[in-house]
Amino acid sequence: MVDSNGLEKDKDQVQLKRTLSLIDLVAYGLAYISLVAALLTFGIVWDAANGLISLAYLLGAICIYFTAKSYSTMAAIHPNAGSVYGYTKMALGPFAGFLAGWLILLDYLLIPALIFILMAIGIQTLIPEISRPIWIIILVAFSSLINWRGIQVSTKISLTSVVIQILIVLGVIIFSYKALQGGAGTGSITLAPLYNPESFNFGNIFTATAICIISFLGFDAITTLSEEVKGDSTKLIGKAIMIVLFISAFSFIITTLFIGNLTIGFNVKDPSAAIYEILDHQIGTWSSITFAWLTAVFVSFTNALPMQAGVARVLFAMGRNKQLPAPLGLIHPKRKIPHIAMMVSTAISLCIALLMQNKVDILALFVSFGALAGFLMLHISVLVHLGIKKSNRQIYSHIIVPVFGIFTVLALFYCMHHDALILGGIWTLAGIAYGLYLQKKEKISLVITE
Repeated sequence: MVDSNGLEKDKDQVQLKRTLSLIDLVAYGLAYISLVAALLTFGIVWDAANGLISLAYLLGAICIYFTAKSYSTMAAIHPNAGSVYGYTKMALGPFAGFLAGWLILLDYLLIPALIFILMAIGIQTLIPEISRPIWIIILVAFSSLINWRGIQVSTKISLTSVVIQILIVLGVIIFSYKALQGGAGTGSITLAPLYNPESFNFGNIFTATAICIISFLGFDAITTLSEEVKGDSTKLIGKAIMIVLFISAFSFIITTLFIGNLTIGFNVKDPSAAIYEILDHQIGTWSSITFAWLTAVFVSFTNALPMQAGVARVLFAMGRNKQLPAPLGLIHPKRKIPHIAMMVSTAISLCIALLMQNKVDILALFVSFGALAGFLMLHISVLVHLGIKKSNRQIYSHIIVPVFGIFTVLALFYCMHHDALILGGIWTLAGIAYGLYLQKKEKISLVITE
C-alpha cells in the first residue's frame, strides 16, 4: 500500500491523522523554540559568552543553518515521525538509527524539563507563596491535558502563543531602547554584545554557542510531525524549518543586542532570573512584573506543548519499530495520538524537572549534548546516503552542507563543559549496550516499515 507521499506502508501499521498545514508547522516550531527563549536564558548565556551574547546567538544561527538544511534535505525524501531516528536508520542501518534516536531522546526528554523549570522560576517571582515544585507540576499537568486533545488543538494554541510572544519581544525592544536613550546601560545601541576584542575568548564563545543551540531547538521537532501533514509533507516540512530558523535567529540576535547594552555595567545576581533583574533595575519594576505575568500566562502554559508532542512521537516511532517497548507505538483509537508515549515522556520530564529544579545551567548543557549528538548523526546520514552513495548528488546540499555541519558540531563538542560530556558519554554507552542487546534479540534486525 502506498500513502499520499508515495511511501510504501504496511497495511497493519498504525497511522497518525493528517491535519496540519504550513502555518500549523511554523506555529509549532516557533512555539517549541519560543521567541522569548533568549530572554529567559539570557543570564546563563551572558556569563558563558563573557558579555558577547549576540555574537554567540549569531554563531548559533550559522551552526544551526547547516543542520536545518540537512533536516530539510532528509525530510524531502523520508517523511517520517521519527525525525533523525528515521533518517539515520534509512541511511546507515537499523543499529545506527537506534543510536541516533537514543541520542536525540536525551535532548527531547530533557528540554521540556528545562522549560518547565524556567517557567516555574518566572511564575514564582509573581506568586512566591507557591513553591517551585508545585508550579512545575501545574505546568506539566496543563500541557498534558492540552496535548491529550490532539495535535490540531495544541497547534492552534501554539499559534496564539506565538503572536503574543512577538508582541512581548517588540515591547521589550521598544522599552529597552527608551531606557538606553535615557542613559541606562551603555546609553545607546552599540555593538558591544556582538563584537568586543577585550571580551572575546574563543573557548567562551563556543561554550556559549553550545548553550544557545537550546534556544533554536524546535525546527528539528517539526520533522516529527511529518506523518500528520496534509498535502505534500516532503515540501512543507523543509519550508517550515527554514522559515522558523530565520524568524527565531533574527529575534534572538536583535533582543540580545538591546538587552545586552542594558546589562553592561549591571551586576546580575542570579543568572537564571537575569532578565527580571535587568528589567526591574534598568526600565522599572512595572516592566519586570509585566514581563513575568505575560510569560507566565501566555508562554509558560503553552511553551511545553510542542515539546511534549515531539518527544512522544520519537518514542512512538521507536516503539512502533520494536526498538523501545512496543506499547509506546500504540495510538489512541479516538484521538489518534501516541498516548502511551505521551504519558511516559511526560512522567520522565516531570521527574527530571523536579530533580534538577535548582541546576538549570547543568541541565542546559545536557540538553545541548543530546541535540548536538543527534545533529552529528543527521549530517553523517546525509553525507553517506546522498553525498557518497547516490550518483545524482548535489554538491552543496549533499556534501558541503553536511561536511560543514559535522565540523561545527565537533567544534561545539570540543568546547562543551566536561560535565555534559561525561553524562552524554554515559548515555551514549548505555544506548550502545541496549542496542547490542536488541540486536542480539533480533529486534533491530527485524524488517521495519516506516
